[in-house]
Amino acid sequence: MKITLAVIGKTEVAFVRQGIEEYVKRLGHYVSFNIQYIGDVKSTRKMSEAQQKVAEGKALLGALETSDHVVLLDENGTERTSVDFSVWLERRMASGSKRLVFVVGGPYGFSPEVYARANEKISLSKMTFPHELVRLVFVEQLYRAFTILRHEPYHHE
Repeated sequence: MKITLAVIGKTEVAFVRQGIEEYVKRLGHYVSFNIQYIGDVKSTRKMSEAQQKVAEGKALLGALETSDHVVLLDENGTERTSVDFSVWLERRMASGSKRLVFVVGGPYGFSPEVYARANEKISLSKMTFPHELVRLVFVEQLYRAFTILRHEPYHHE
């Protein structure tokens, strides 16, 4: 199985980008993982929040394959502990899907069309984080999940 993190726009903050690069490198020992950058929507000052979500949604949907299992990283999604997430991940990987795609939306969230396409939603926290920081937190949690599954000493409970 391949795992993809689909995000709107590039990661601009240097320390966040460095952290992401470190965990992506570590993930290479466990799984085929990549980050798919979807271009920012242009001329957003002239758009309402709803119009921006729709435009971003079209770009996100265009990057998905029909067979993808799509998981939105959404504040209203299911919250899991790191151990529970690792168990969930193991089950998803055994399900036979070719690609598991986690999606970080734009600043206003997801369009109704993206919600309709999603197979499920996961919340990293009830708190609100900058979208770039969500990328780093997610790749760290993905790495943590693999170390938990392999009984490696990274995670402590």
